[in-house]
Amino acid sequence: MKLNNVDFETYFRNYPNKEGYFGKYGGSYIPENLQNAMNEITEAYFTICQSRQFIAELRRIRKEFQGRPTPVSHLERLSNKLGSVQLYVKREDLNHTGAHKLNHCMGEVLLAKYMGKKKVIAETGAGQHGVAMATAAAYFGMECDIYMGSVDIKKQAPNVARMKILGANVVEVTHGLATLKEAVDSAFEAYAKEYKDAIYCIGSVVGPHPFPMMVRDFQHVVGEEAREQFIEMTGHLPDAIVACVGGGSNAAGFFSGFLNDPVDIYGIEPLGRGTALGDHAASLQYGTEGVMHGFNSIMLKDENGDPAPVYSVASGLDYPSSGPEHAFLHDLGRVKYDVINDDDTIDAFFALSRMEGIIPAIESAHAVAYGIKLAERMDHGSVLINLSGRGDKDMDYIIEKYGIR
Repeated sequence: MKLNNVDFETYFRNYPNKEGYFGKYGGSYIPENLQNAMNEITEAYFTICQSRQFIAELRRIRKEFQGRPTPVSHLERLSNKLGSVQLYVKREDLNHTGAHKLNHCMGEVLLAKYMGKKKVIAETGAGQHGVAMATAAAYFGMECDIYMGSVDIKKQAPNVARMKILGANVVEVTHGLATLKEAVDSAFEAYAKEYKDAIYCIGSVVGPHPFPMMVRDFQHVVGEEAREQFIEMTGHLPDAIVACVGGGSNAAGFFSGFLNDPVDIYGIEPLGRGTALGDHAASLQYGTEGVMHGFNSIMLKDENGDPAPVYSVASGLDYPSSGPEHAFLHDLGRVKYDVINDDDTIDAFFALSRMEGIIPAIESAHAVAYGIKLAERMDHGSVLINLSGRGDKDMDYIIEKYGIR
């Protein structure tokens, strides 16, 4: 498949380029001392991760520790209620720790081990990346600092407890809005002081090169499995695939399995309470080009051109930018990026729980909500949704704010 002079048969060979750019997006905009550390990570990734030993160890971990492959499930009751379109979900909620995040965390910490690092530093919003990183650190016997905004600590108490039980040091971030952006800021500041002995394991397809590429590559297993499983289950490709997008790690991995196929691809951002700045986190829908956290992408800006305050009912999606590859695919038109608000998201959360016995993460419920709307406007066909995580972490918050419907 070719689109705007981009050949998707050779896409992964050409994007990103050696400087870490997807078209004009990506790159590395960081101080020289950190750039030297990133160069070390890049060199290690291209050397170590191509070795038979590393690949074999990661495959063993995925099978014996993570429980991969995760299945694809047909949402039969929900599909029958909607009409003739069939809905399916890729069950990353059944990956160990309850979300897709462990896919890249185990890869990143395995890389850190091969590099001789003794500590991992990470940020988290919804807590799933923090739990996954704490799990990986415990598995490999490494120290672990997790930076998390105080607002998210309150919303995601179960995941905070899990991180601490796993032995991680949870560092509360109280400045600014005290959510995901501030957690990333603080983690970068800590890494700048400890880069010789530590590695910053970024939680999404964001940050300076090589992390947008590296996290996508470790998450590629999701799209690879889903494509093979769906064809085995139905005999054909899905008509459309859907995933939620904040920074965009689950979507990048999921989409990567289908970019060269005749499949419609939808990335769903959080519209939150509405279109006013500060009421949503839909950067690809309403943002403009800008640099933050060491990479160039599309971001939401305030009147001074700085990252704008954002909001989402999902802690893992309230980020004022998106991964550079998503910005690139957005401009190409290969992926259609759209939005879902809080109300539709919560409706989908309860619909999937009540009709299929699957409690989704609020992040994932954005994709489920859009998949439902997509099915309602299609005459026939199939939609495959990436269920990026389970909703155990969200239940207390849902009950407190929305009650039991």
